[in-house]
This record gives sequence, C-alpha cells and structure tokens, in this order.
Amino acid sequence: MTQSETAIKPKHREAIIQSLRAGVVPRAGQQHIQVGRHAEVKALLGDIDRIAAGGSAIRFIIGEYGSGKTFFLNLIRAIALERNLVAINADLSPDRRLHATGGQARSLYAELMRNLATRSKPECGAMASVVEKFVSSALGEARGSGRSVDEIIRARLASLQELVGGYDFAQVIEAYWRGHDSGNEELKDAALRWLRGEYATKTDARASLGVRTVVSDANVYDQLKLFARFVRLAGYAGFLVVLDELVNLYKLANAQARNSNYEQILRILNDVLQGSAEGLGVLLGGTPEFLLDTRRGLYSYSALQSRLAQNQFAANGFVDYSGPVLSLAQLTKEDLYVLLGNIRNVYACGDAAKHLVPDEALEAFMQHCSTRIGDAYFRTPRNTVTAFVSLLSVLEQNAHADWRELLGAVTIAPEHNPDLEGEIVDDAAPAAGTAKDEDDDLATFRI
Repeated sequence: MTQSETAIKPKHREAIIQSLRAGVVPRAGQQHIQVGRHAEVKALLGDIDRIAAGGSAIRFIIGEYGSGKTFFLNLIRAIALERNLVAINADLSPDRRLHATGGQARSLYAELMRNLATRSKPECGAMASVVEKFVSSALGEARGSGRSVDEIIRARLASLQELVGGYDFAQVIEAYWRGHDSGNEELKDAALRWLRGEYATKTDARASLGVRTVVSDANVYDQLKLFARFVRLAGYAGFLVVLDELVNLYKLANAQARNSNYEQILRILNDVLQGSAEGLGVLLGGTPEFLLDTRRGLYSYSALQSRLAQNQFAANGFVDYSGPVLSLAQLTKEDLYVLLGNIRNVYACGDAAKHLVPDEALEAFMQHCSTRIGDAYFRTPRNTVTAFVSLLSVLEQNAHADWRELLGAVTIAPEHNPDLEGEIVDDAAPAAGTAKDEDDDLATFRI
C-alpha cells in the first residue's frame, strides 16, 4: 500500500491541519507529510543506532528560517521514540538557556523534563512512567533471583555514583521505590518533583527526600548525563535531547553571557565526541547566522569554530554527513510538489477519491507562488504551505467554490526572519565599566 493510499487517523489529520495552518510543526503524524532529505534522515538514523549501542552523538541542525528545520527535529524525535529511546525537547528563549546564574538554565531543564516522552507516551509527561519501569524491572529481577528489591536497586544505581551528582540522584530513585513499596504517594511525588527540577531550595529537598542537592543552573548538564545513564538502566535504548531556537543565544546582548553559553555547548560537544556521555544524543537547531557569524555566532568562539568547521573537501557537489554540523539541503520544486500532494492527501484522510483539488491545481498554485515571490516559495516553504492549507480549508467548507477563482486571491510574501531583530538583554547586567559587547569601540573608560 502506498503512502497516498494509507488511511490517516482523524486525530492526526486535525493535528496536522491545525499546526500547518498556524505555521507550526505538528507533533504527530509527521510521516504523512515528510518529503525529501533522505540523506540527512539516514545520517541521523546512524546516530540513533550509535546511541542505542551505548555511544553518543551530537548534531547541529542548521537551516534557514522557515526551511523546515523544526519539522526535521521533530521527525527525528519521533523516529527515536520508535527506536525505544527516551526523548526530551524544548525551545531556548530569553528565560531558558544552557548557562545562566538567574535560574534560566534550571528553567530550561524543567521545560525539558516536562516534555519527556517515550514510545508508549509520545505526548510528553512520561517521567513517572520511566521511573516506574525501572522499579518494575527491579521487581521482576527480584522475583527471579530471590534477592531483595532494595539490594537490586542499589546495585543497579551504583554505577550512577561515579558521575557528578550521582549519589543524590540514586538516593531520590531509592526514595521513589520506598514510596512505591509502602504506598506513600507523597514520597513518590517528591521524588518526581526533584527529578523534574521543581525544588528551588536545598532545605525543601532535604526535608522531603533527605538529599543535599537540587537541580540548579550550575548542574543542568550533569543531570542530563545522569538521566541518560538512568534510562538505559530502566530498559530504554538511550536518551535524546532536542533543543531548538538556539538563535536566542546569538541574540544575547551581553558578550559574557553568550560566551558562557557557548562554553557549555563546547563542554557538551567535547563530552560527546570523546565518548564520555553514555547513551546520550543531542540535537541543536539553529540558523546559519547562529553558526557562522564570527562576531556573535558559534564561530565567534574559536574552540567551537575549529571543531565545527566544514570539511574542506565537501565542495563542488561532494557532501559529508559525518560531521557534527548538518546543514539541511533546500527542498526542490519536486519536493514541494510532493509536499503539497501530501497535504491534499491529509485533507482527504488518505482517500484519493476525496481530493479537494486535482494535480493541475498543485502546478497552478506553485506557478502562482513563483510569480509572487520567486524561488523563495520552495526554499523556505512555510508561508507557501500555510497559504495552501488556507486554500484547501475554504474549498472544504464551500463546496461551490472553484479553486481557479480562489487562486488569484492567494497572497503570499517571502519569509521574514524575526529572530534576527533586536537583542536579549541579560538579566545579570555587566558590571559598571565593562562593555556590553566585545565589538564595542569603547571597551572600558576610567578616570
């Protein structure tokens, strides 16, 4: 059965249509509209296999604004879930960063853990399921071996204690088991709150769980490494961290704050490339400016520039998908034609007899877009897709409407990237007498 003949679930249909109409990426059913980029997907599948084998991987997914970068990240996340990985994802923002001193890094961690997903619970909120699976597997082993559950859990968690923060992490998991064993729901909830980074003070954590640390700005990455090890102990294949909108780091006005975040990226990159992060995969999504700008982007940090530089032999038609930077190829006109056909198929729930427009309409729509904005209609197709969805919505609700008459009324404009407008002023302002940016003409002035 071909993709066009495959029935589409109504809930997936509605989710896809509503998301595309709003210009955002659907969280379910991406396989129904995925087109092109087969080489990039194949490269990421290799990364997923390496993570599942106990290795690690990191990729910087670079694409123009509106080119489908976020869709690609969500597609890889969905594939990872199908391969029995645990996945977390979040968008960076002014209030969520990799490194901070005002709670922004802890806020990012909390958002990631709220979005924790597994194959059986892909819609996020799967923290309890992961911990419960660990406990259940320990119970099963105890019944088969004659050993106590306490002994098995302590033996399994022993390997975590070699990592930073591993002792308290193990203590929290043991506290969850005690709550599970005694029926103490309050203790179980306290353990889950700690794992989600919801304790703000060490005093509260000590009173509830007897541990002396909490998730803070200073230890977010250490916690992610611990969780990557833990999910494998629970029986999952690995742990995938997906971070999008890294352009928000590029927009930081304070050079020191930017560089601190870039140092954290460098730390993650070094750990992964050196094999120090077991079962951990990291996907970082950003625009070309975020990567290549030598004044404010990743290339402004010399250690990152040397590690992320393009393979000098990957030119003149040659490609290299083995490096940490994966630049998304532009969709071709043929790819966009298939994409529009897939969207038409989603509206028809997979039934070709219910297509709202013929193939002729797809070609006419593309020609209309080309006339309005040129080749941008397939290179950064977000606006093109949104306009096509709007056209189909009108045709669906007005049976007498003629697509030929409506086509002339379709307005479409080139993608405008709002991410590059303005700066993010860091809450922790630079001290008096220091520069806002390393490129300011006047760095310091004292009398």
